[in-house]
Amino acid sequence: QVQFVESGGGLVQPGGSLRLSCTGSGSIFSIYAMGWYRQAPGKQREAVASITSRGSTNYADSVKGRFTNSRDNAKNTVYLQMNSLKPEDTAVYYCNSPLVIMKASSPMHGSWGQGTQVTVSS
Repeated sequence: QVQFVESGGGLVQPGGSLRLSCTGSGSIFSIYAMGWYRQAPGKQREAVASITSRGSTNYADSVKGRFTNSRDNAKNTVYLQMNSLKPEDTAVYYCNSPLVIMKASSPMHGSWGQGTQVTVSS
């Protein structure tokens, strides 16, 4: 299975920005759609954003206009630029490669990593 490693999380004030990165192993990274997911304490994992192998993006309504998903296939890396962060964005963020985009329950090509913690608080 493909392995993913997330990074870039941290503590930020409301209105601030963070850029998350997700690097995958394997030479076939570029053919996979990729997704960002998050899980807040006591809540189920939810899909946040996705990007196809050709770069088409989709976003959850809650982050549309604030988050931007991009990828660099040469580096086996996807990015999530998060602007205008809100306290409700606080969660552990994960990446993976779904068979069905924007569905956290979708079967995944990869295994779940440790995620990266994002905390939005004043």
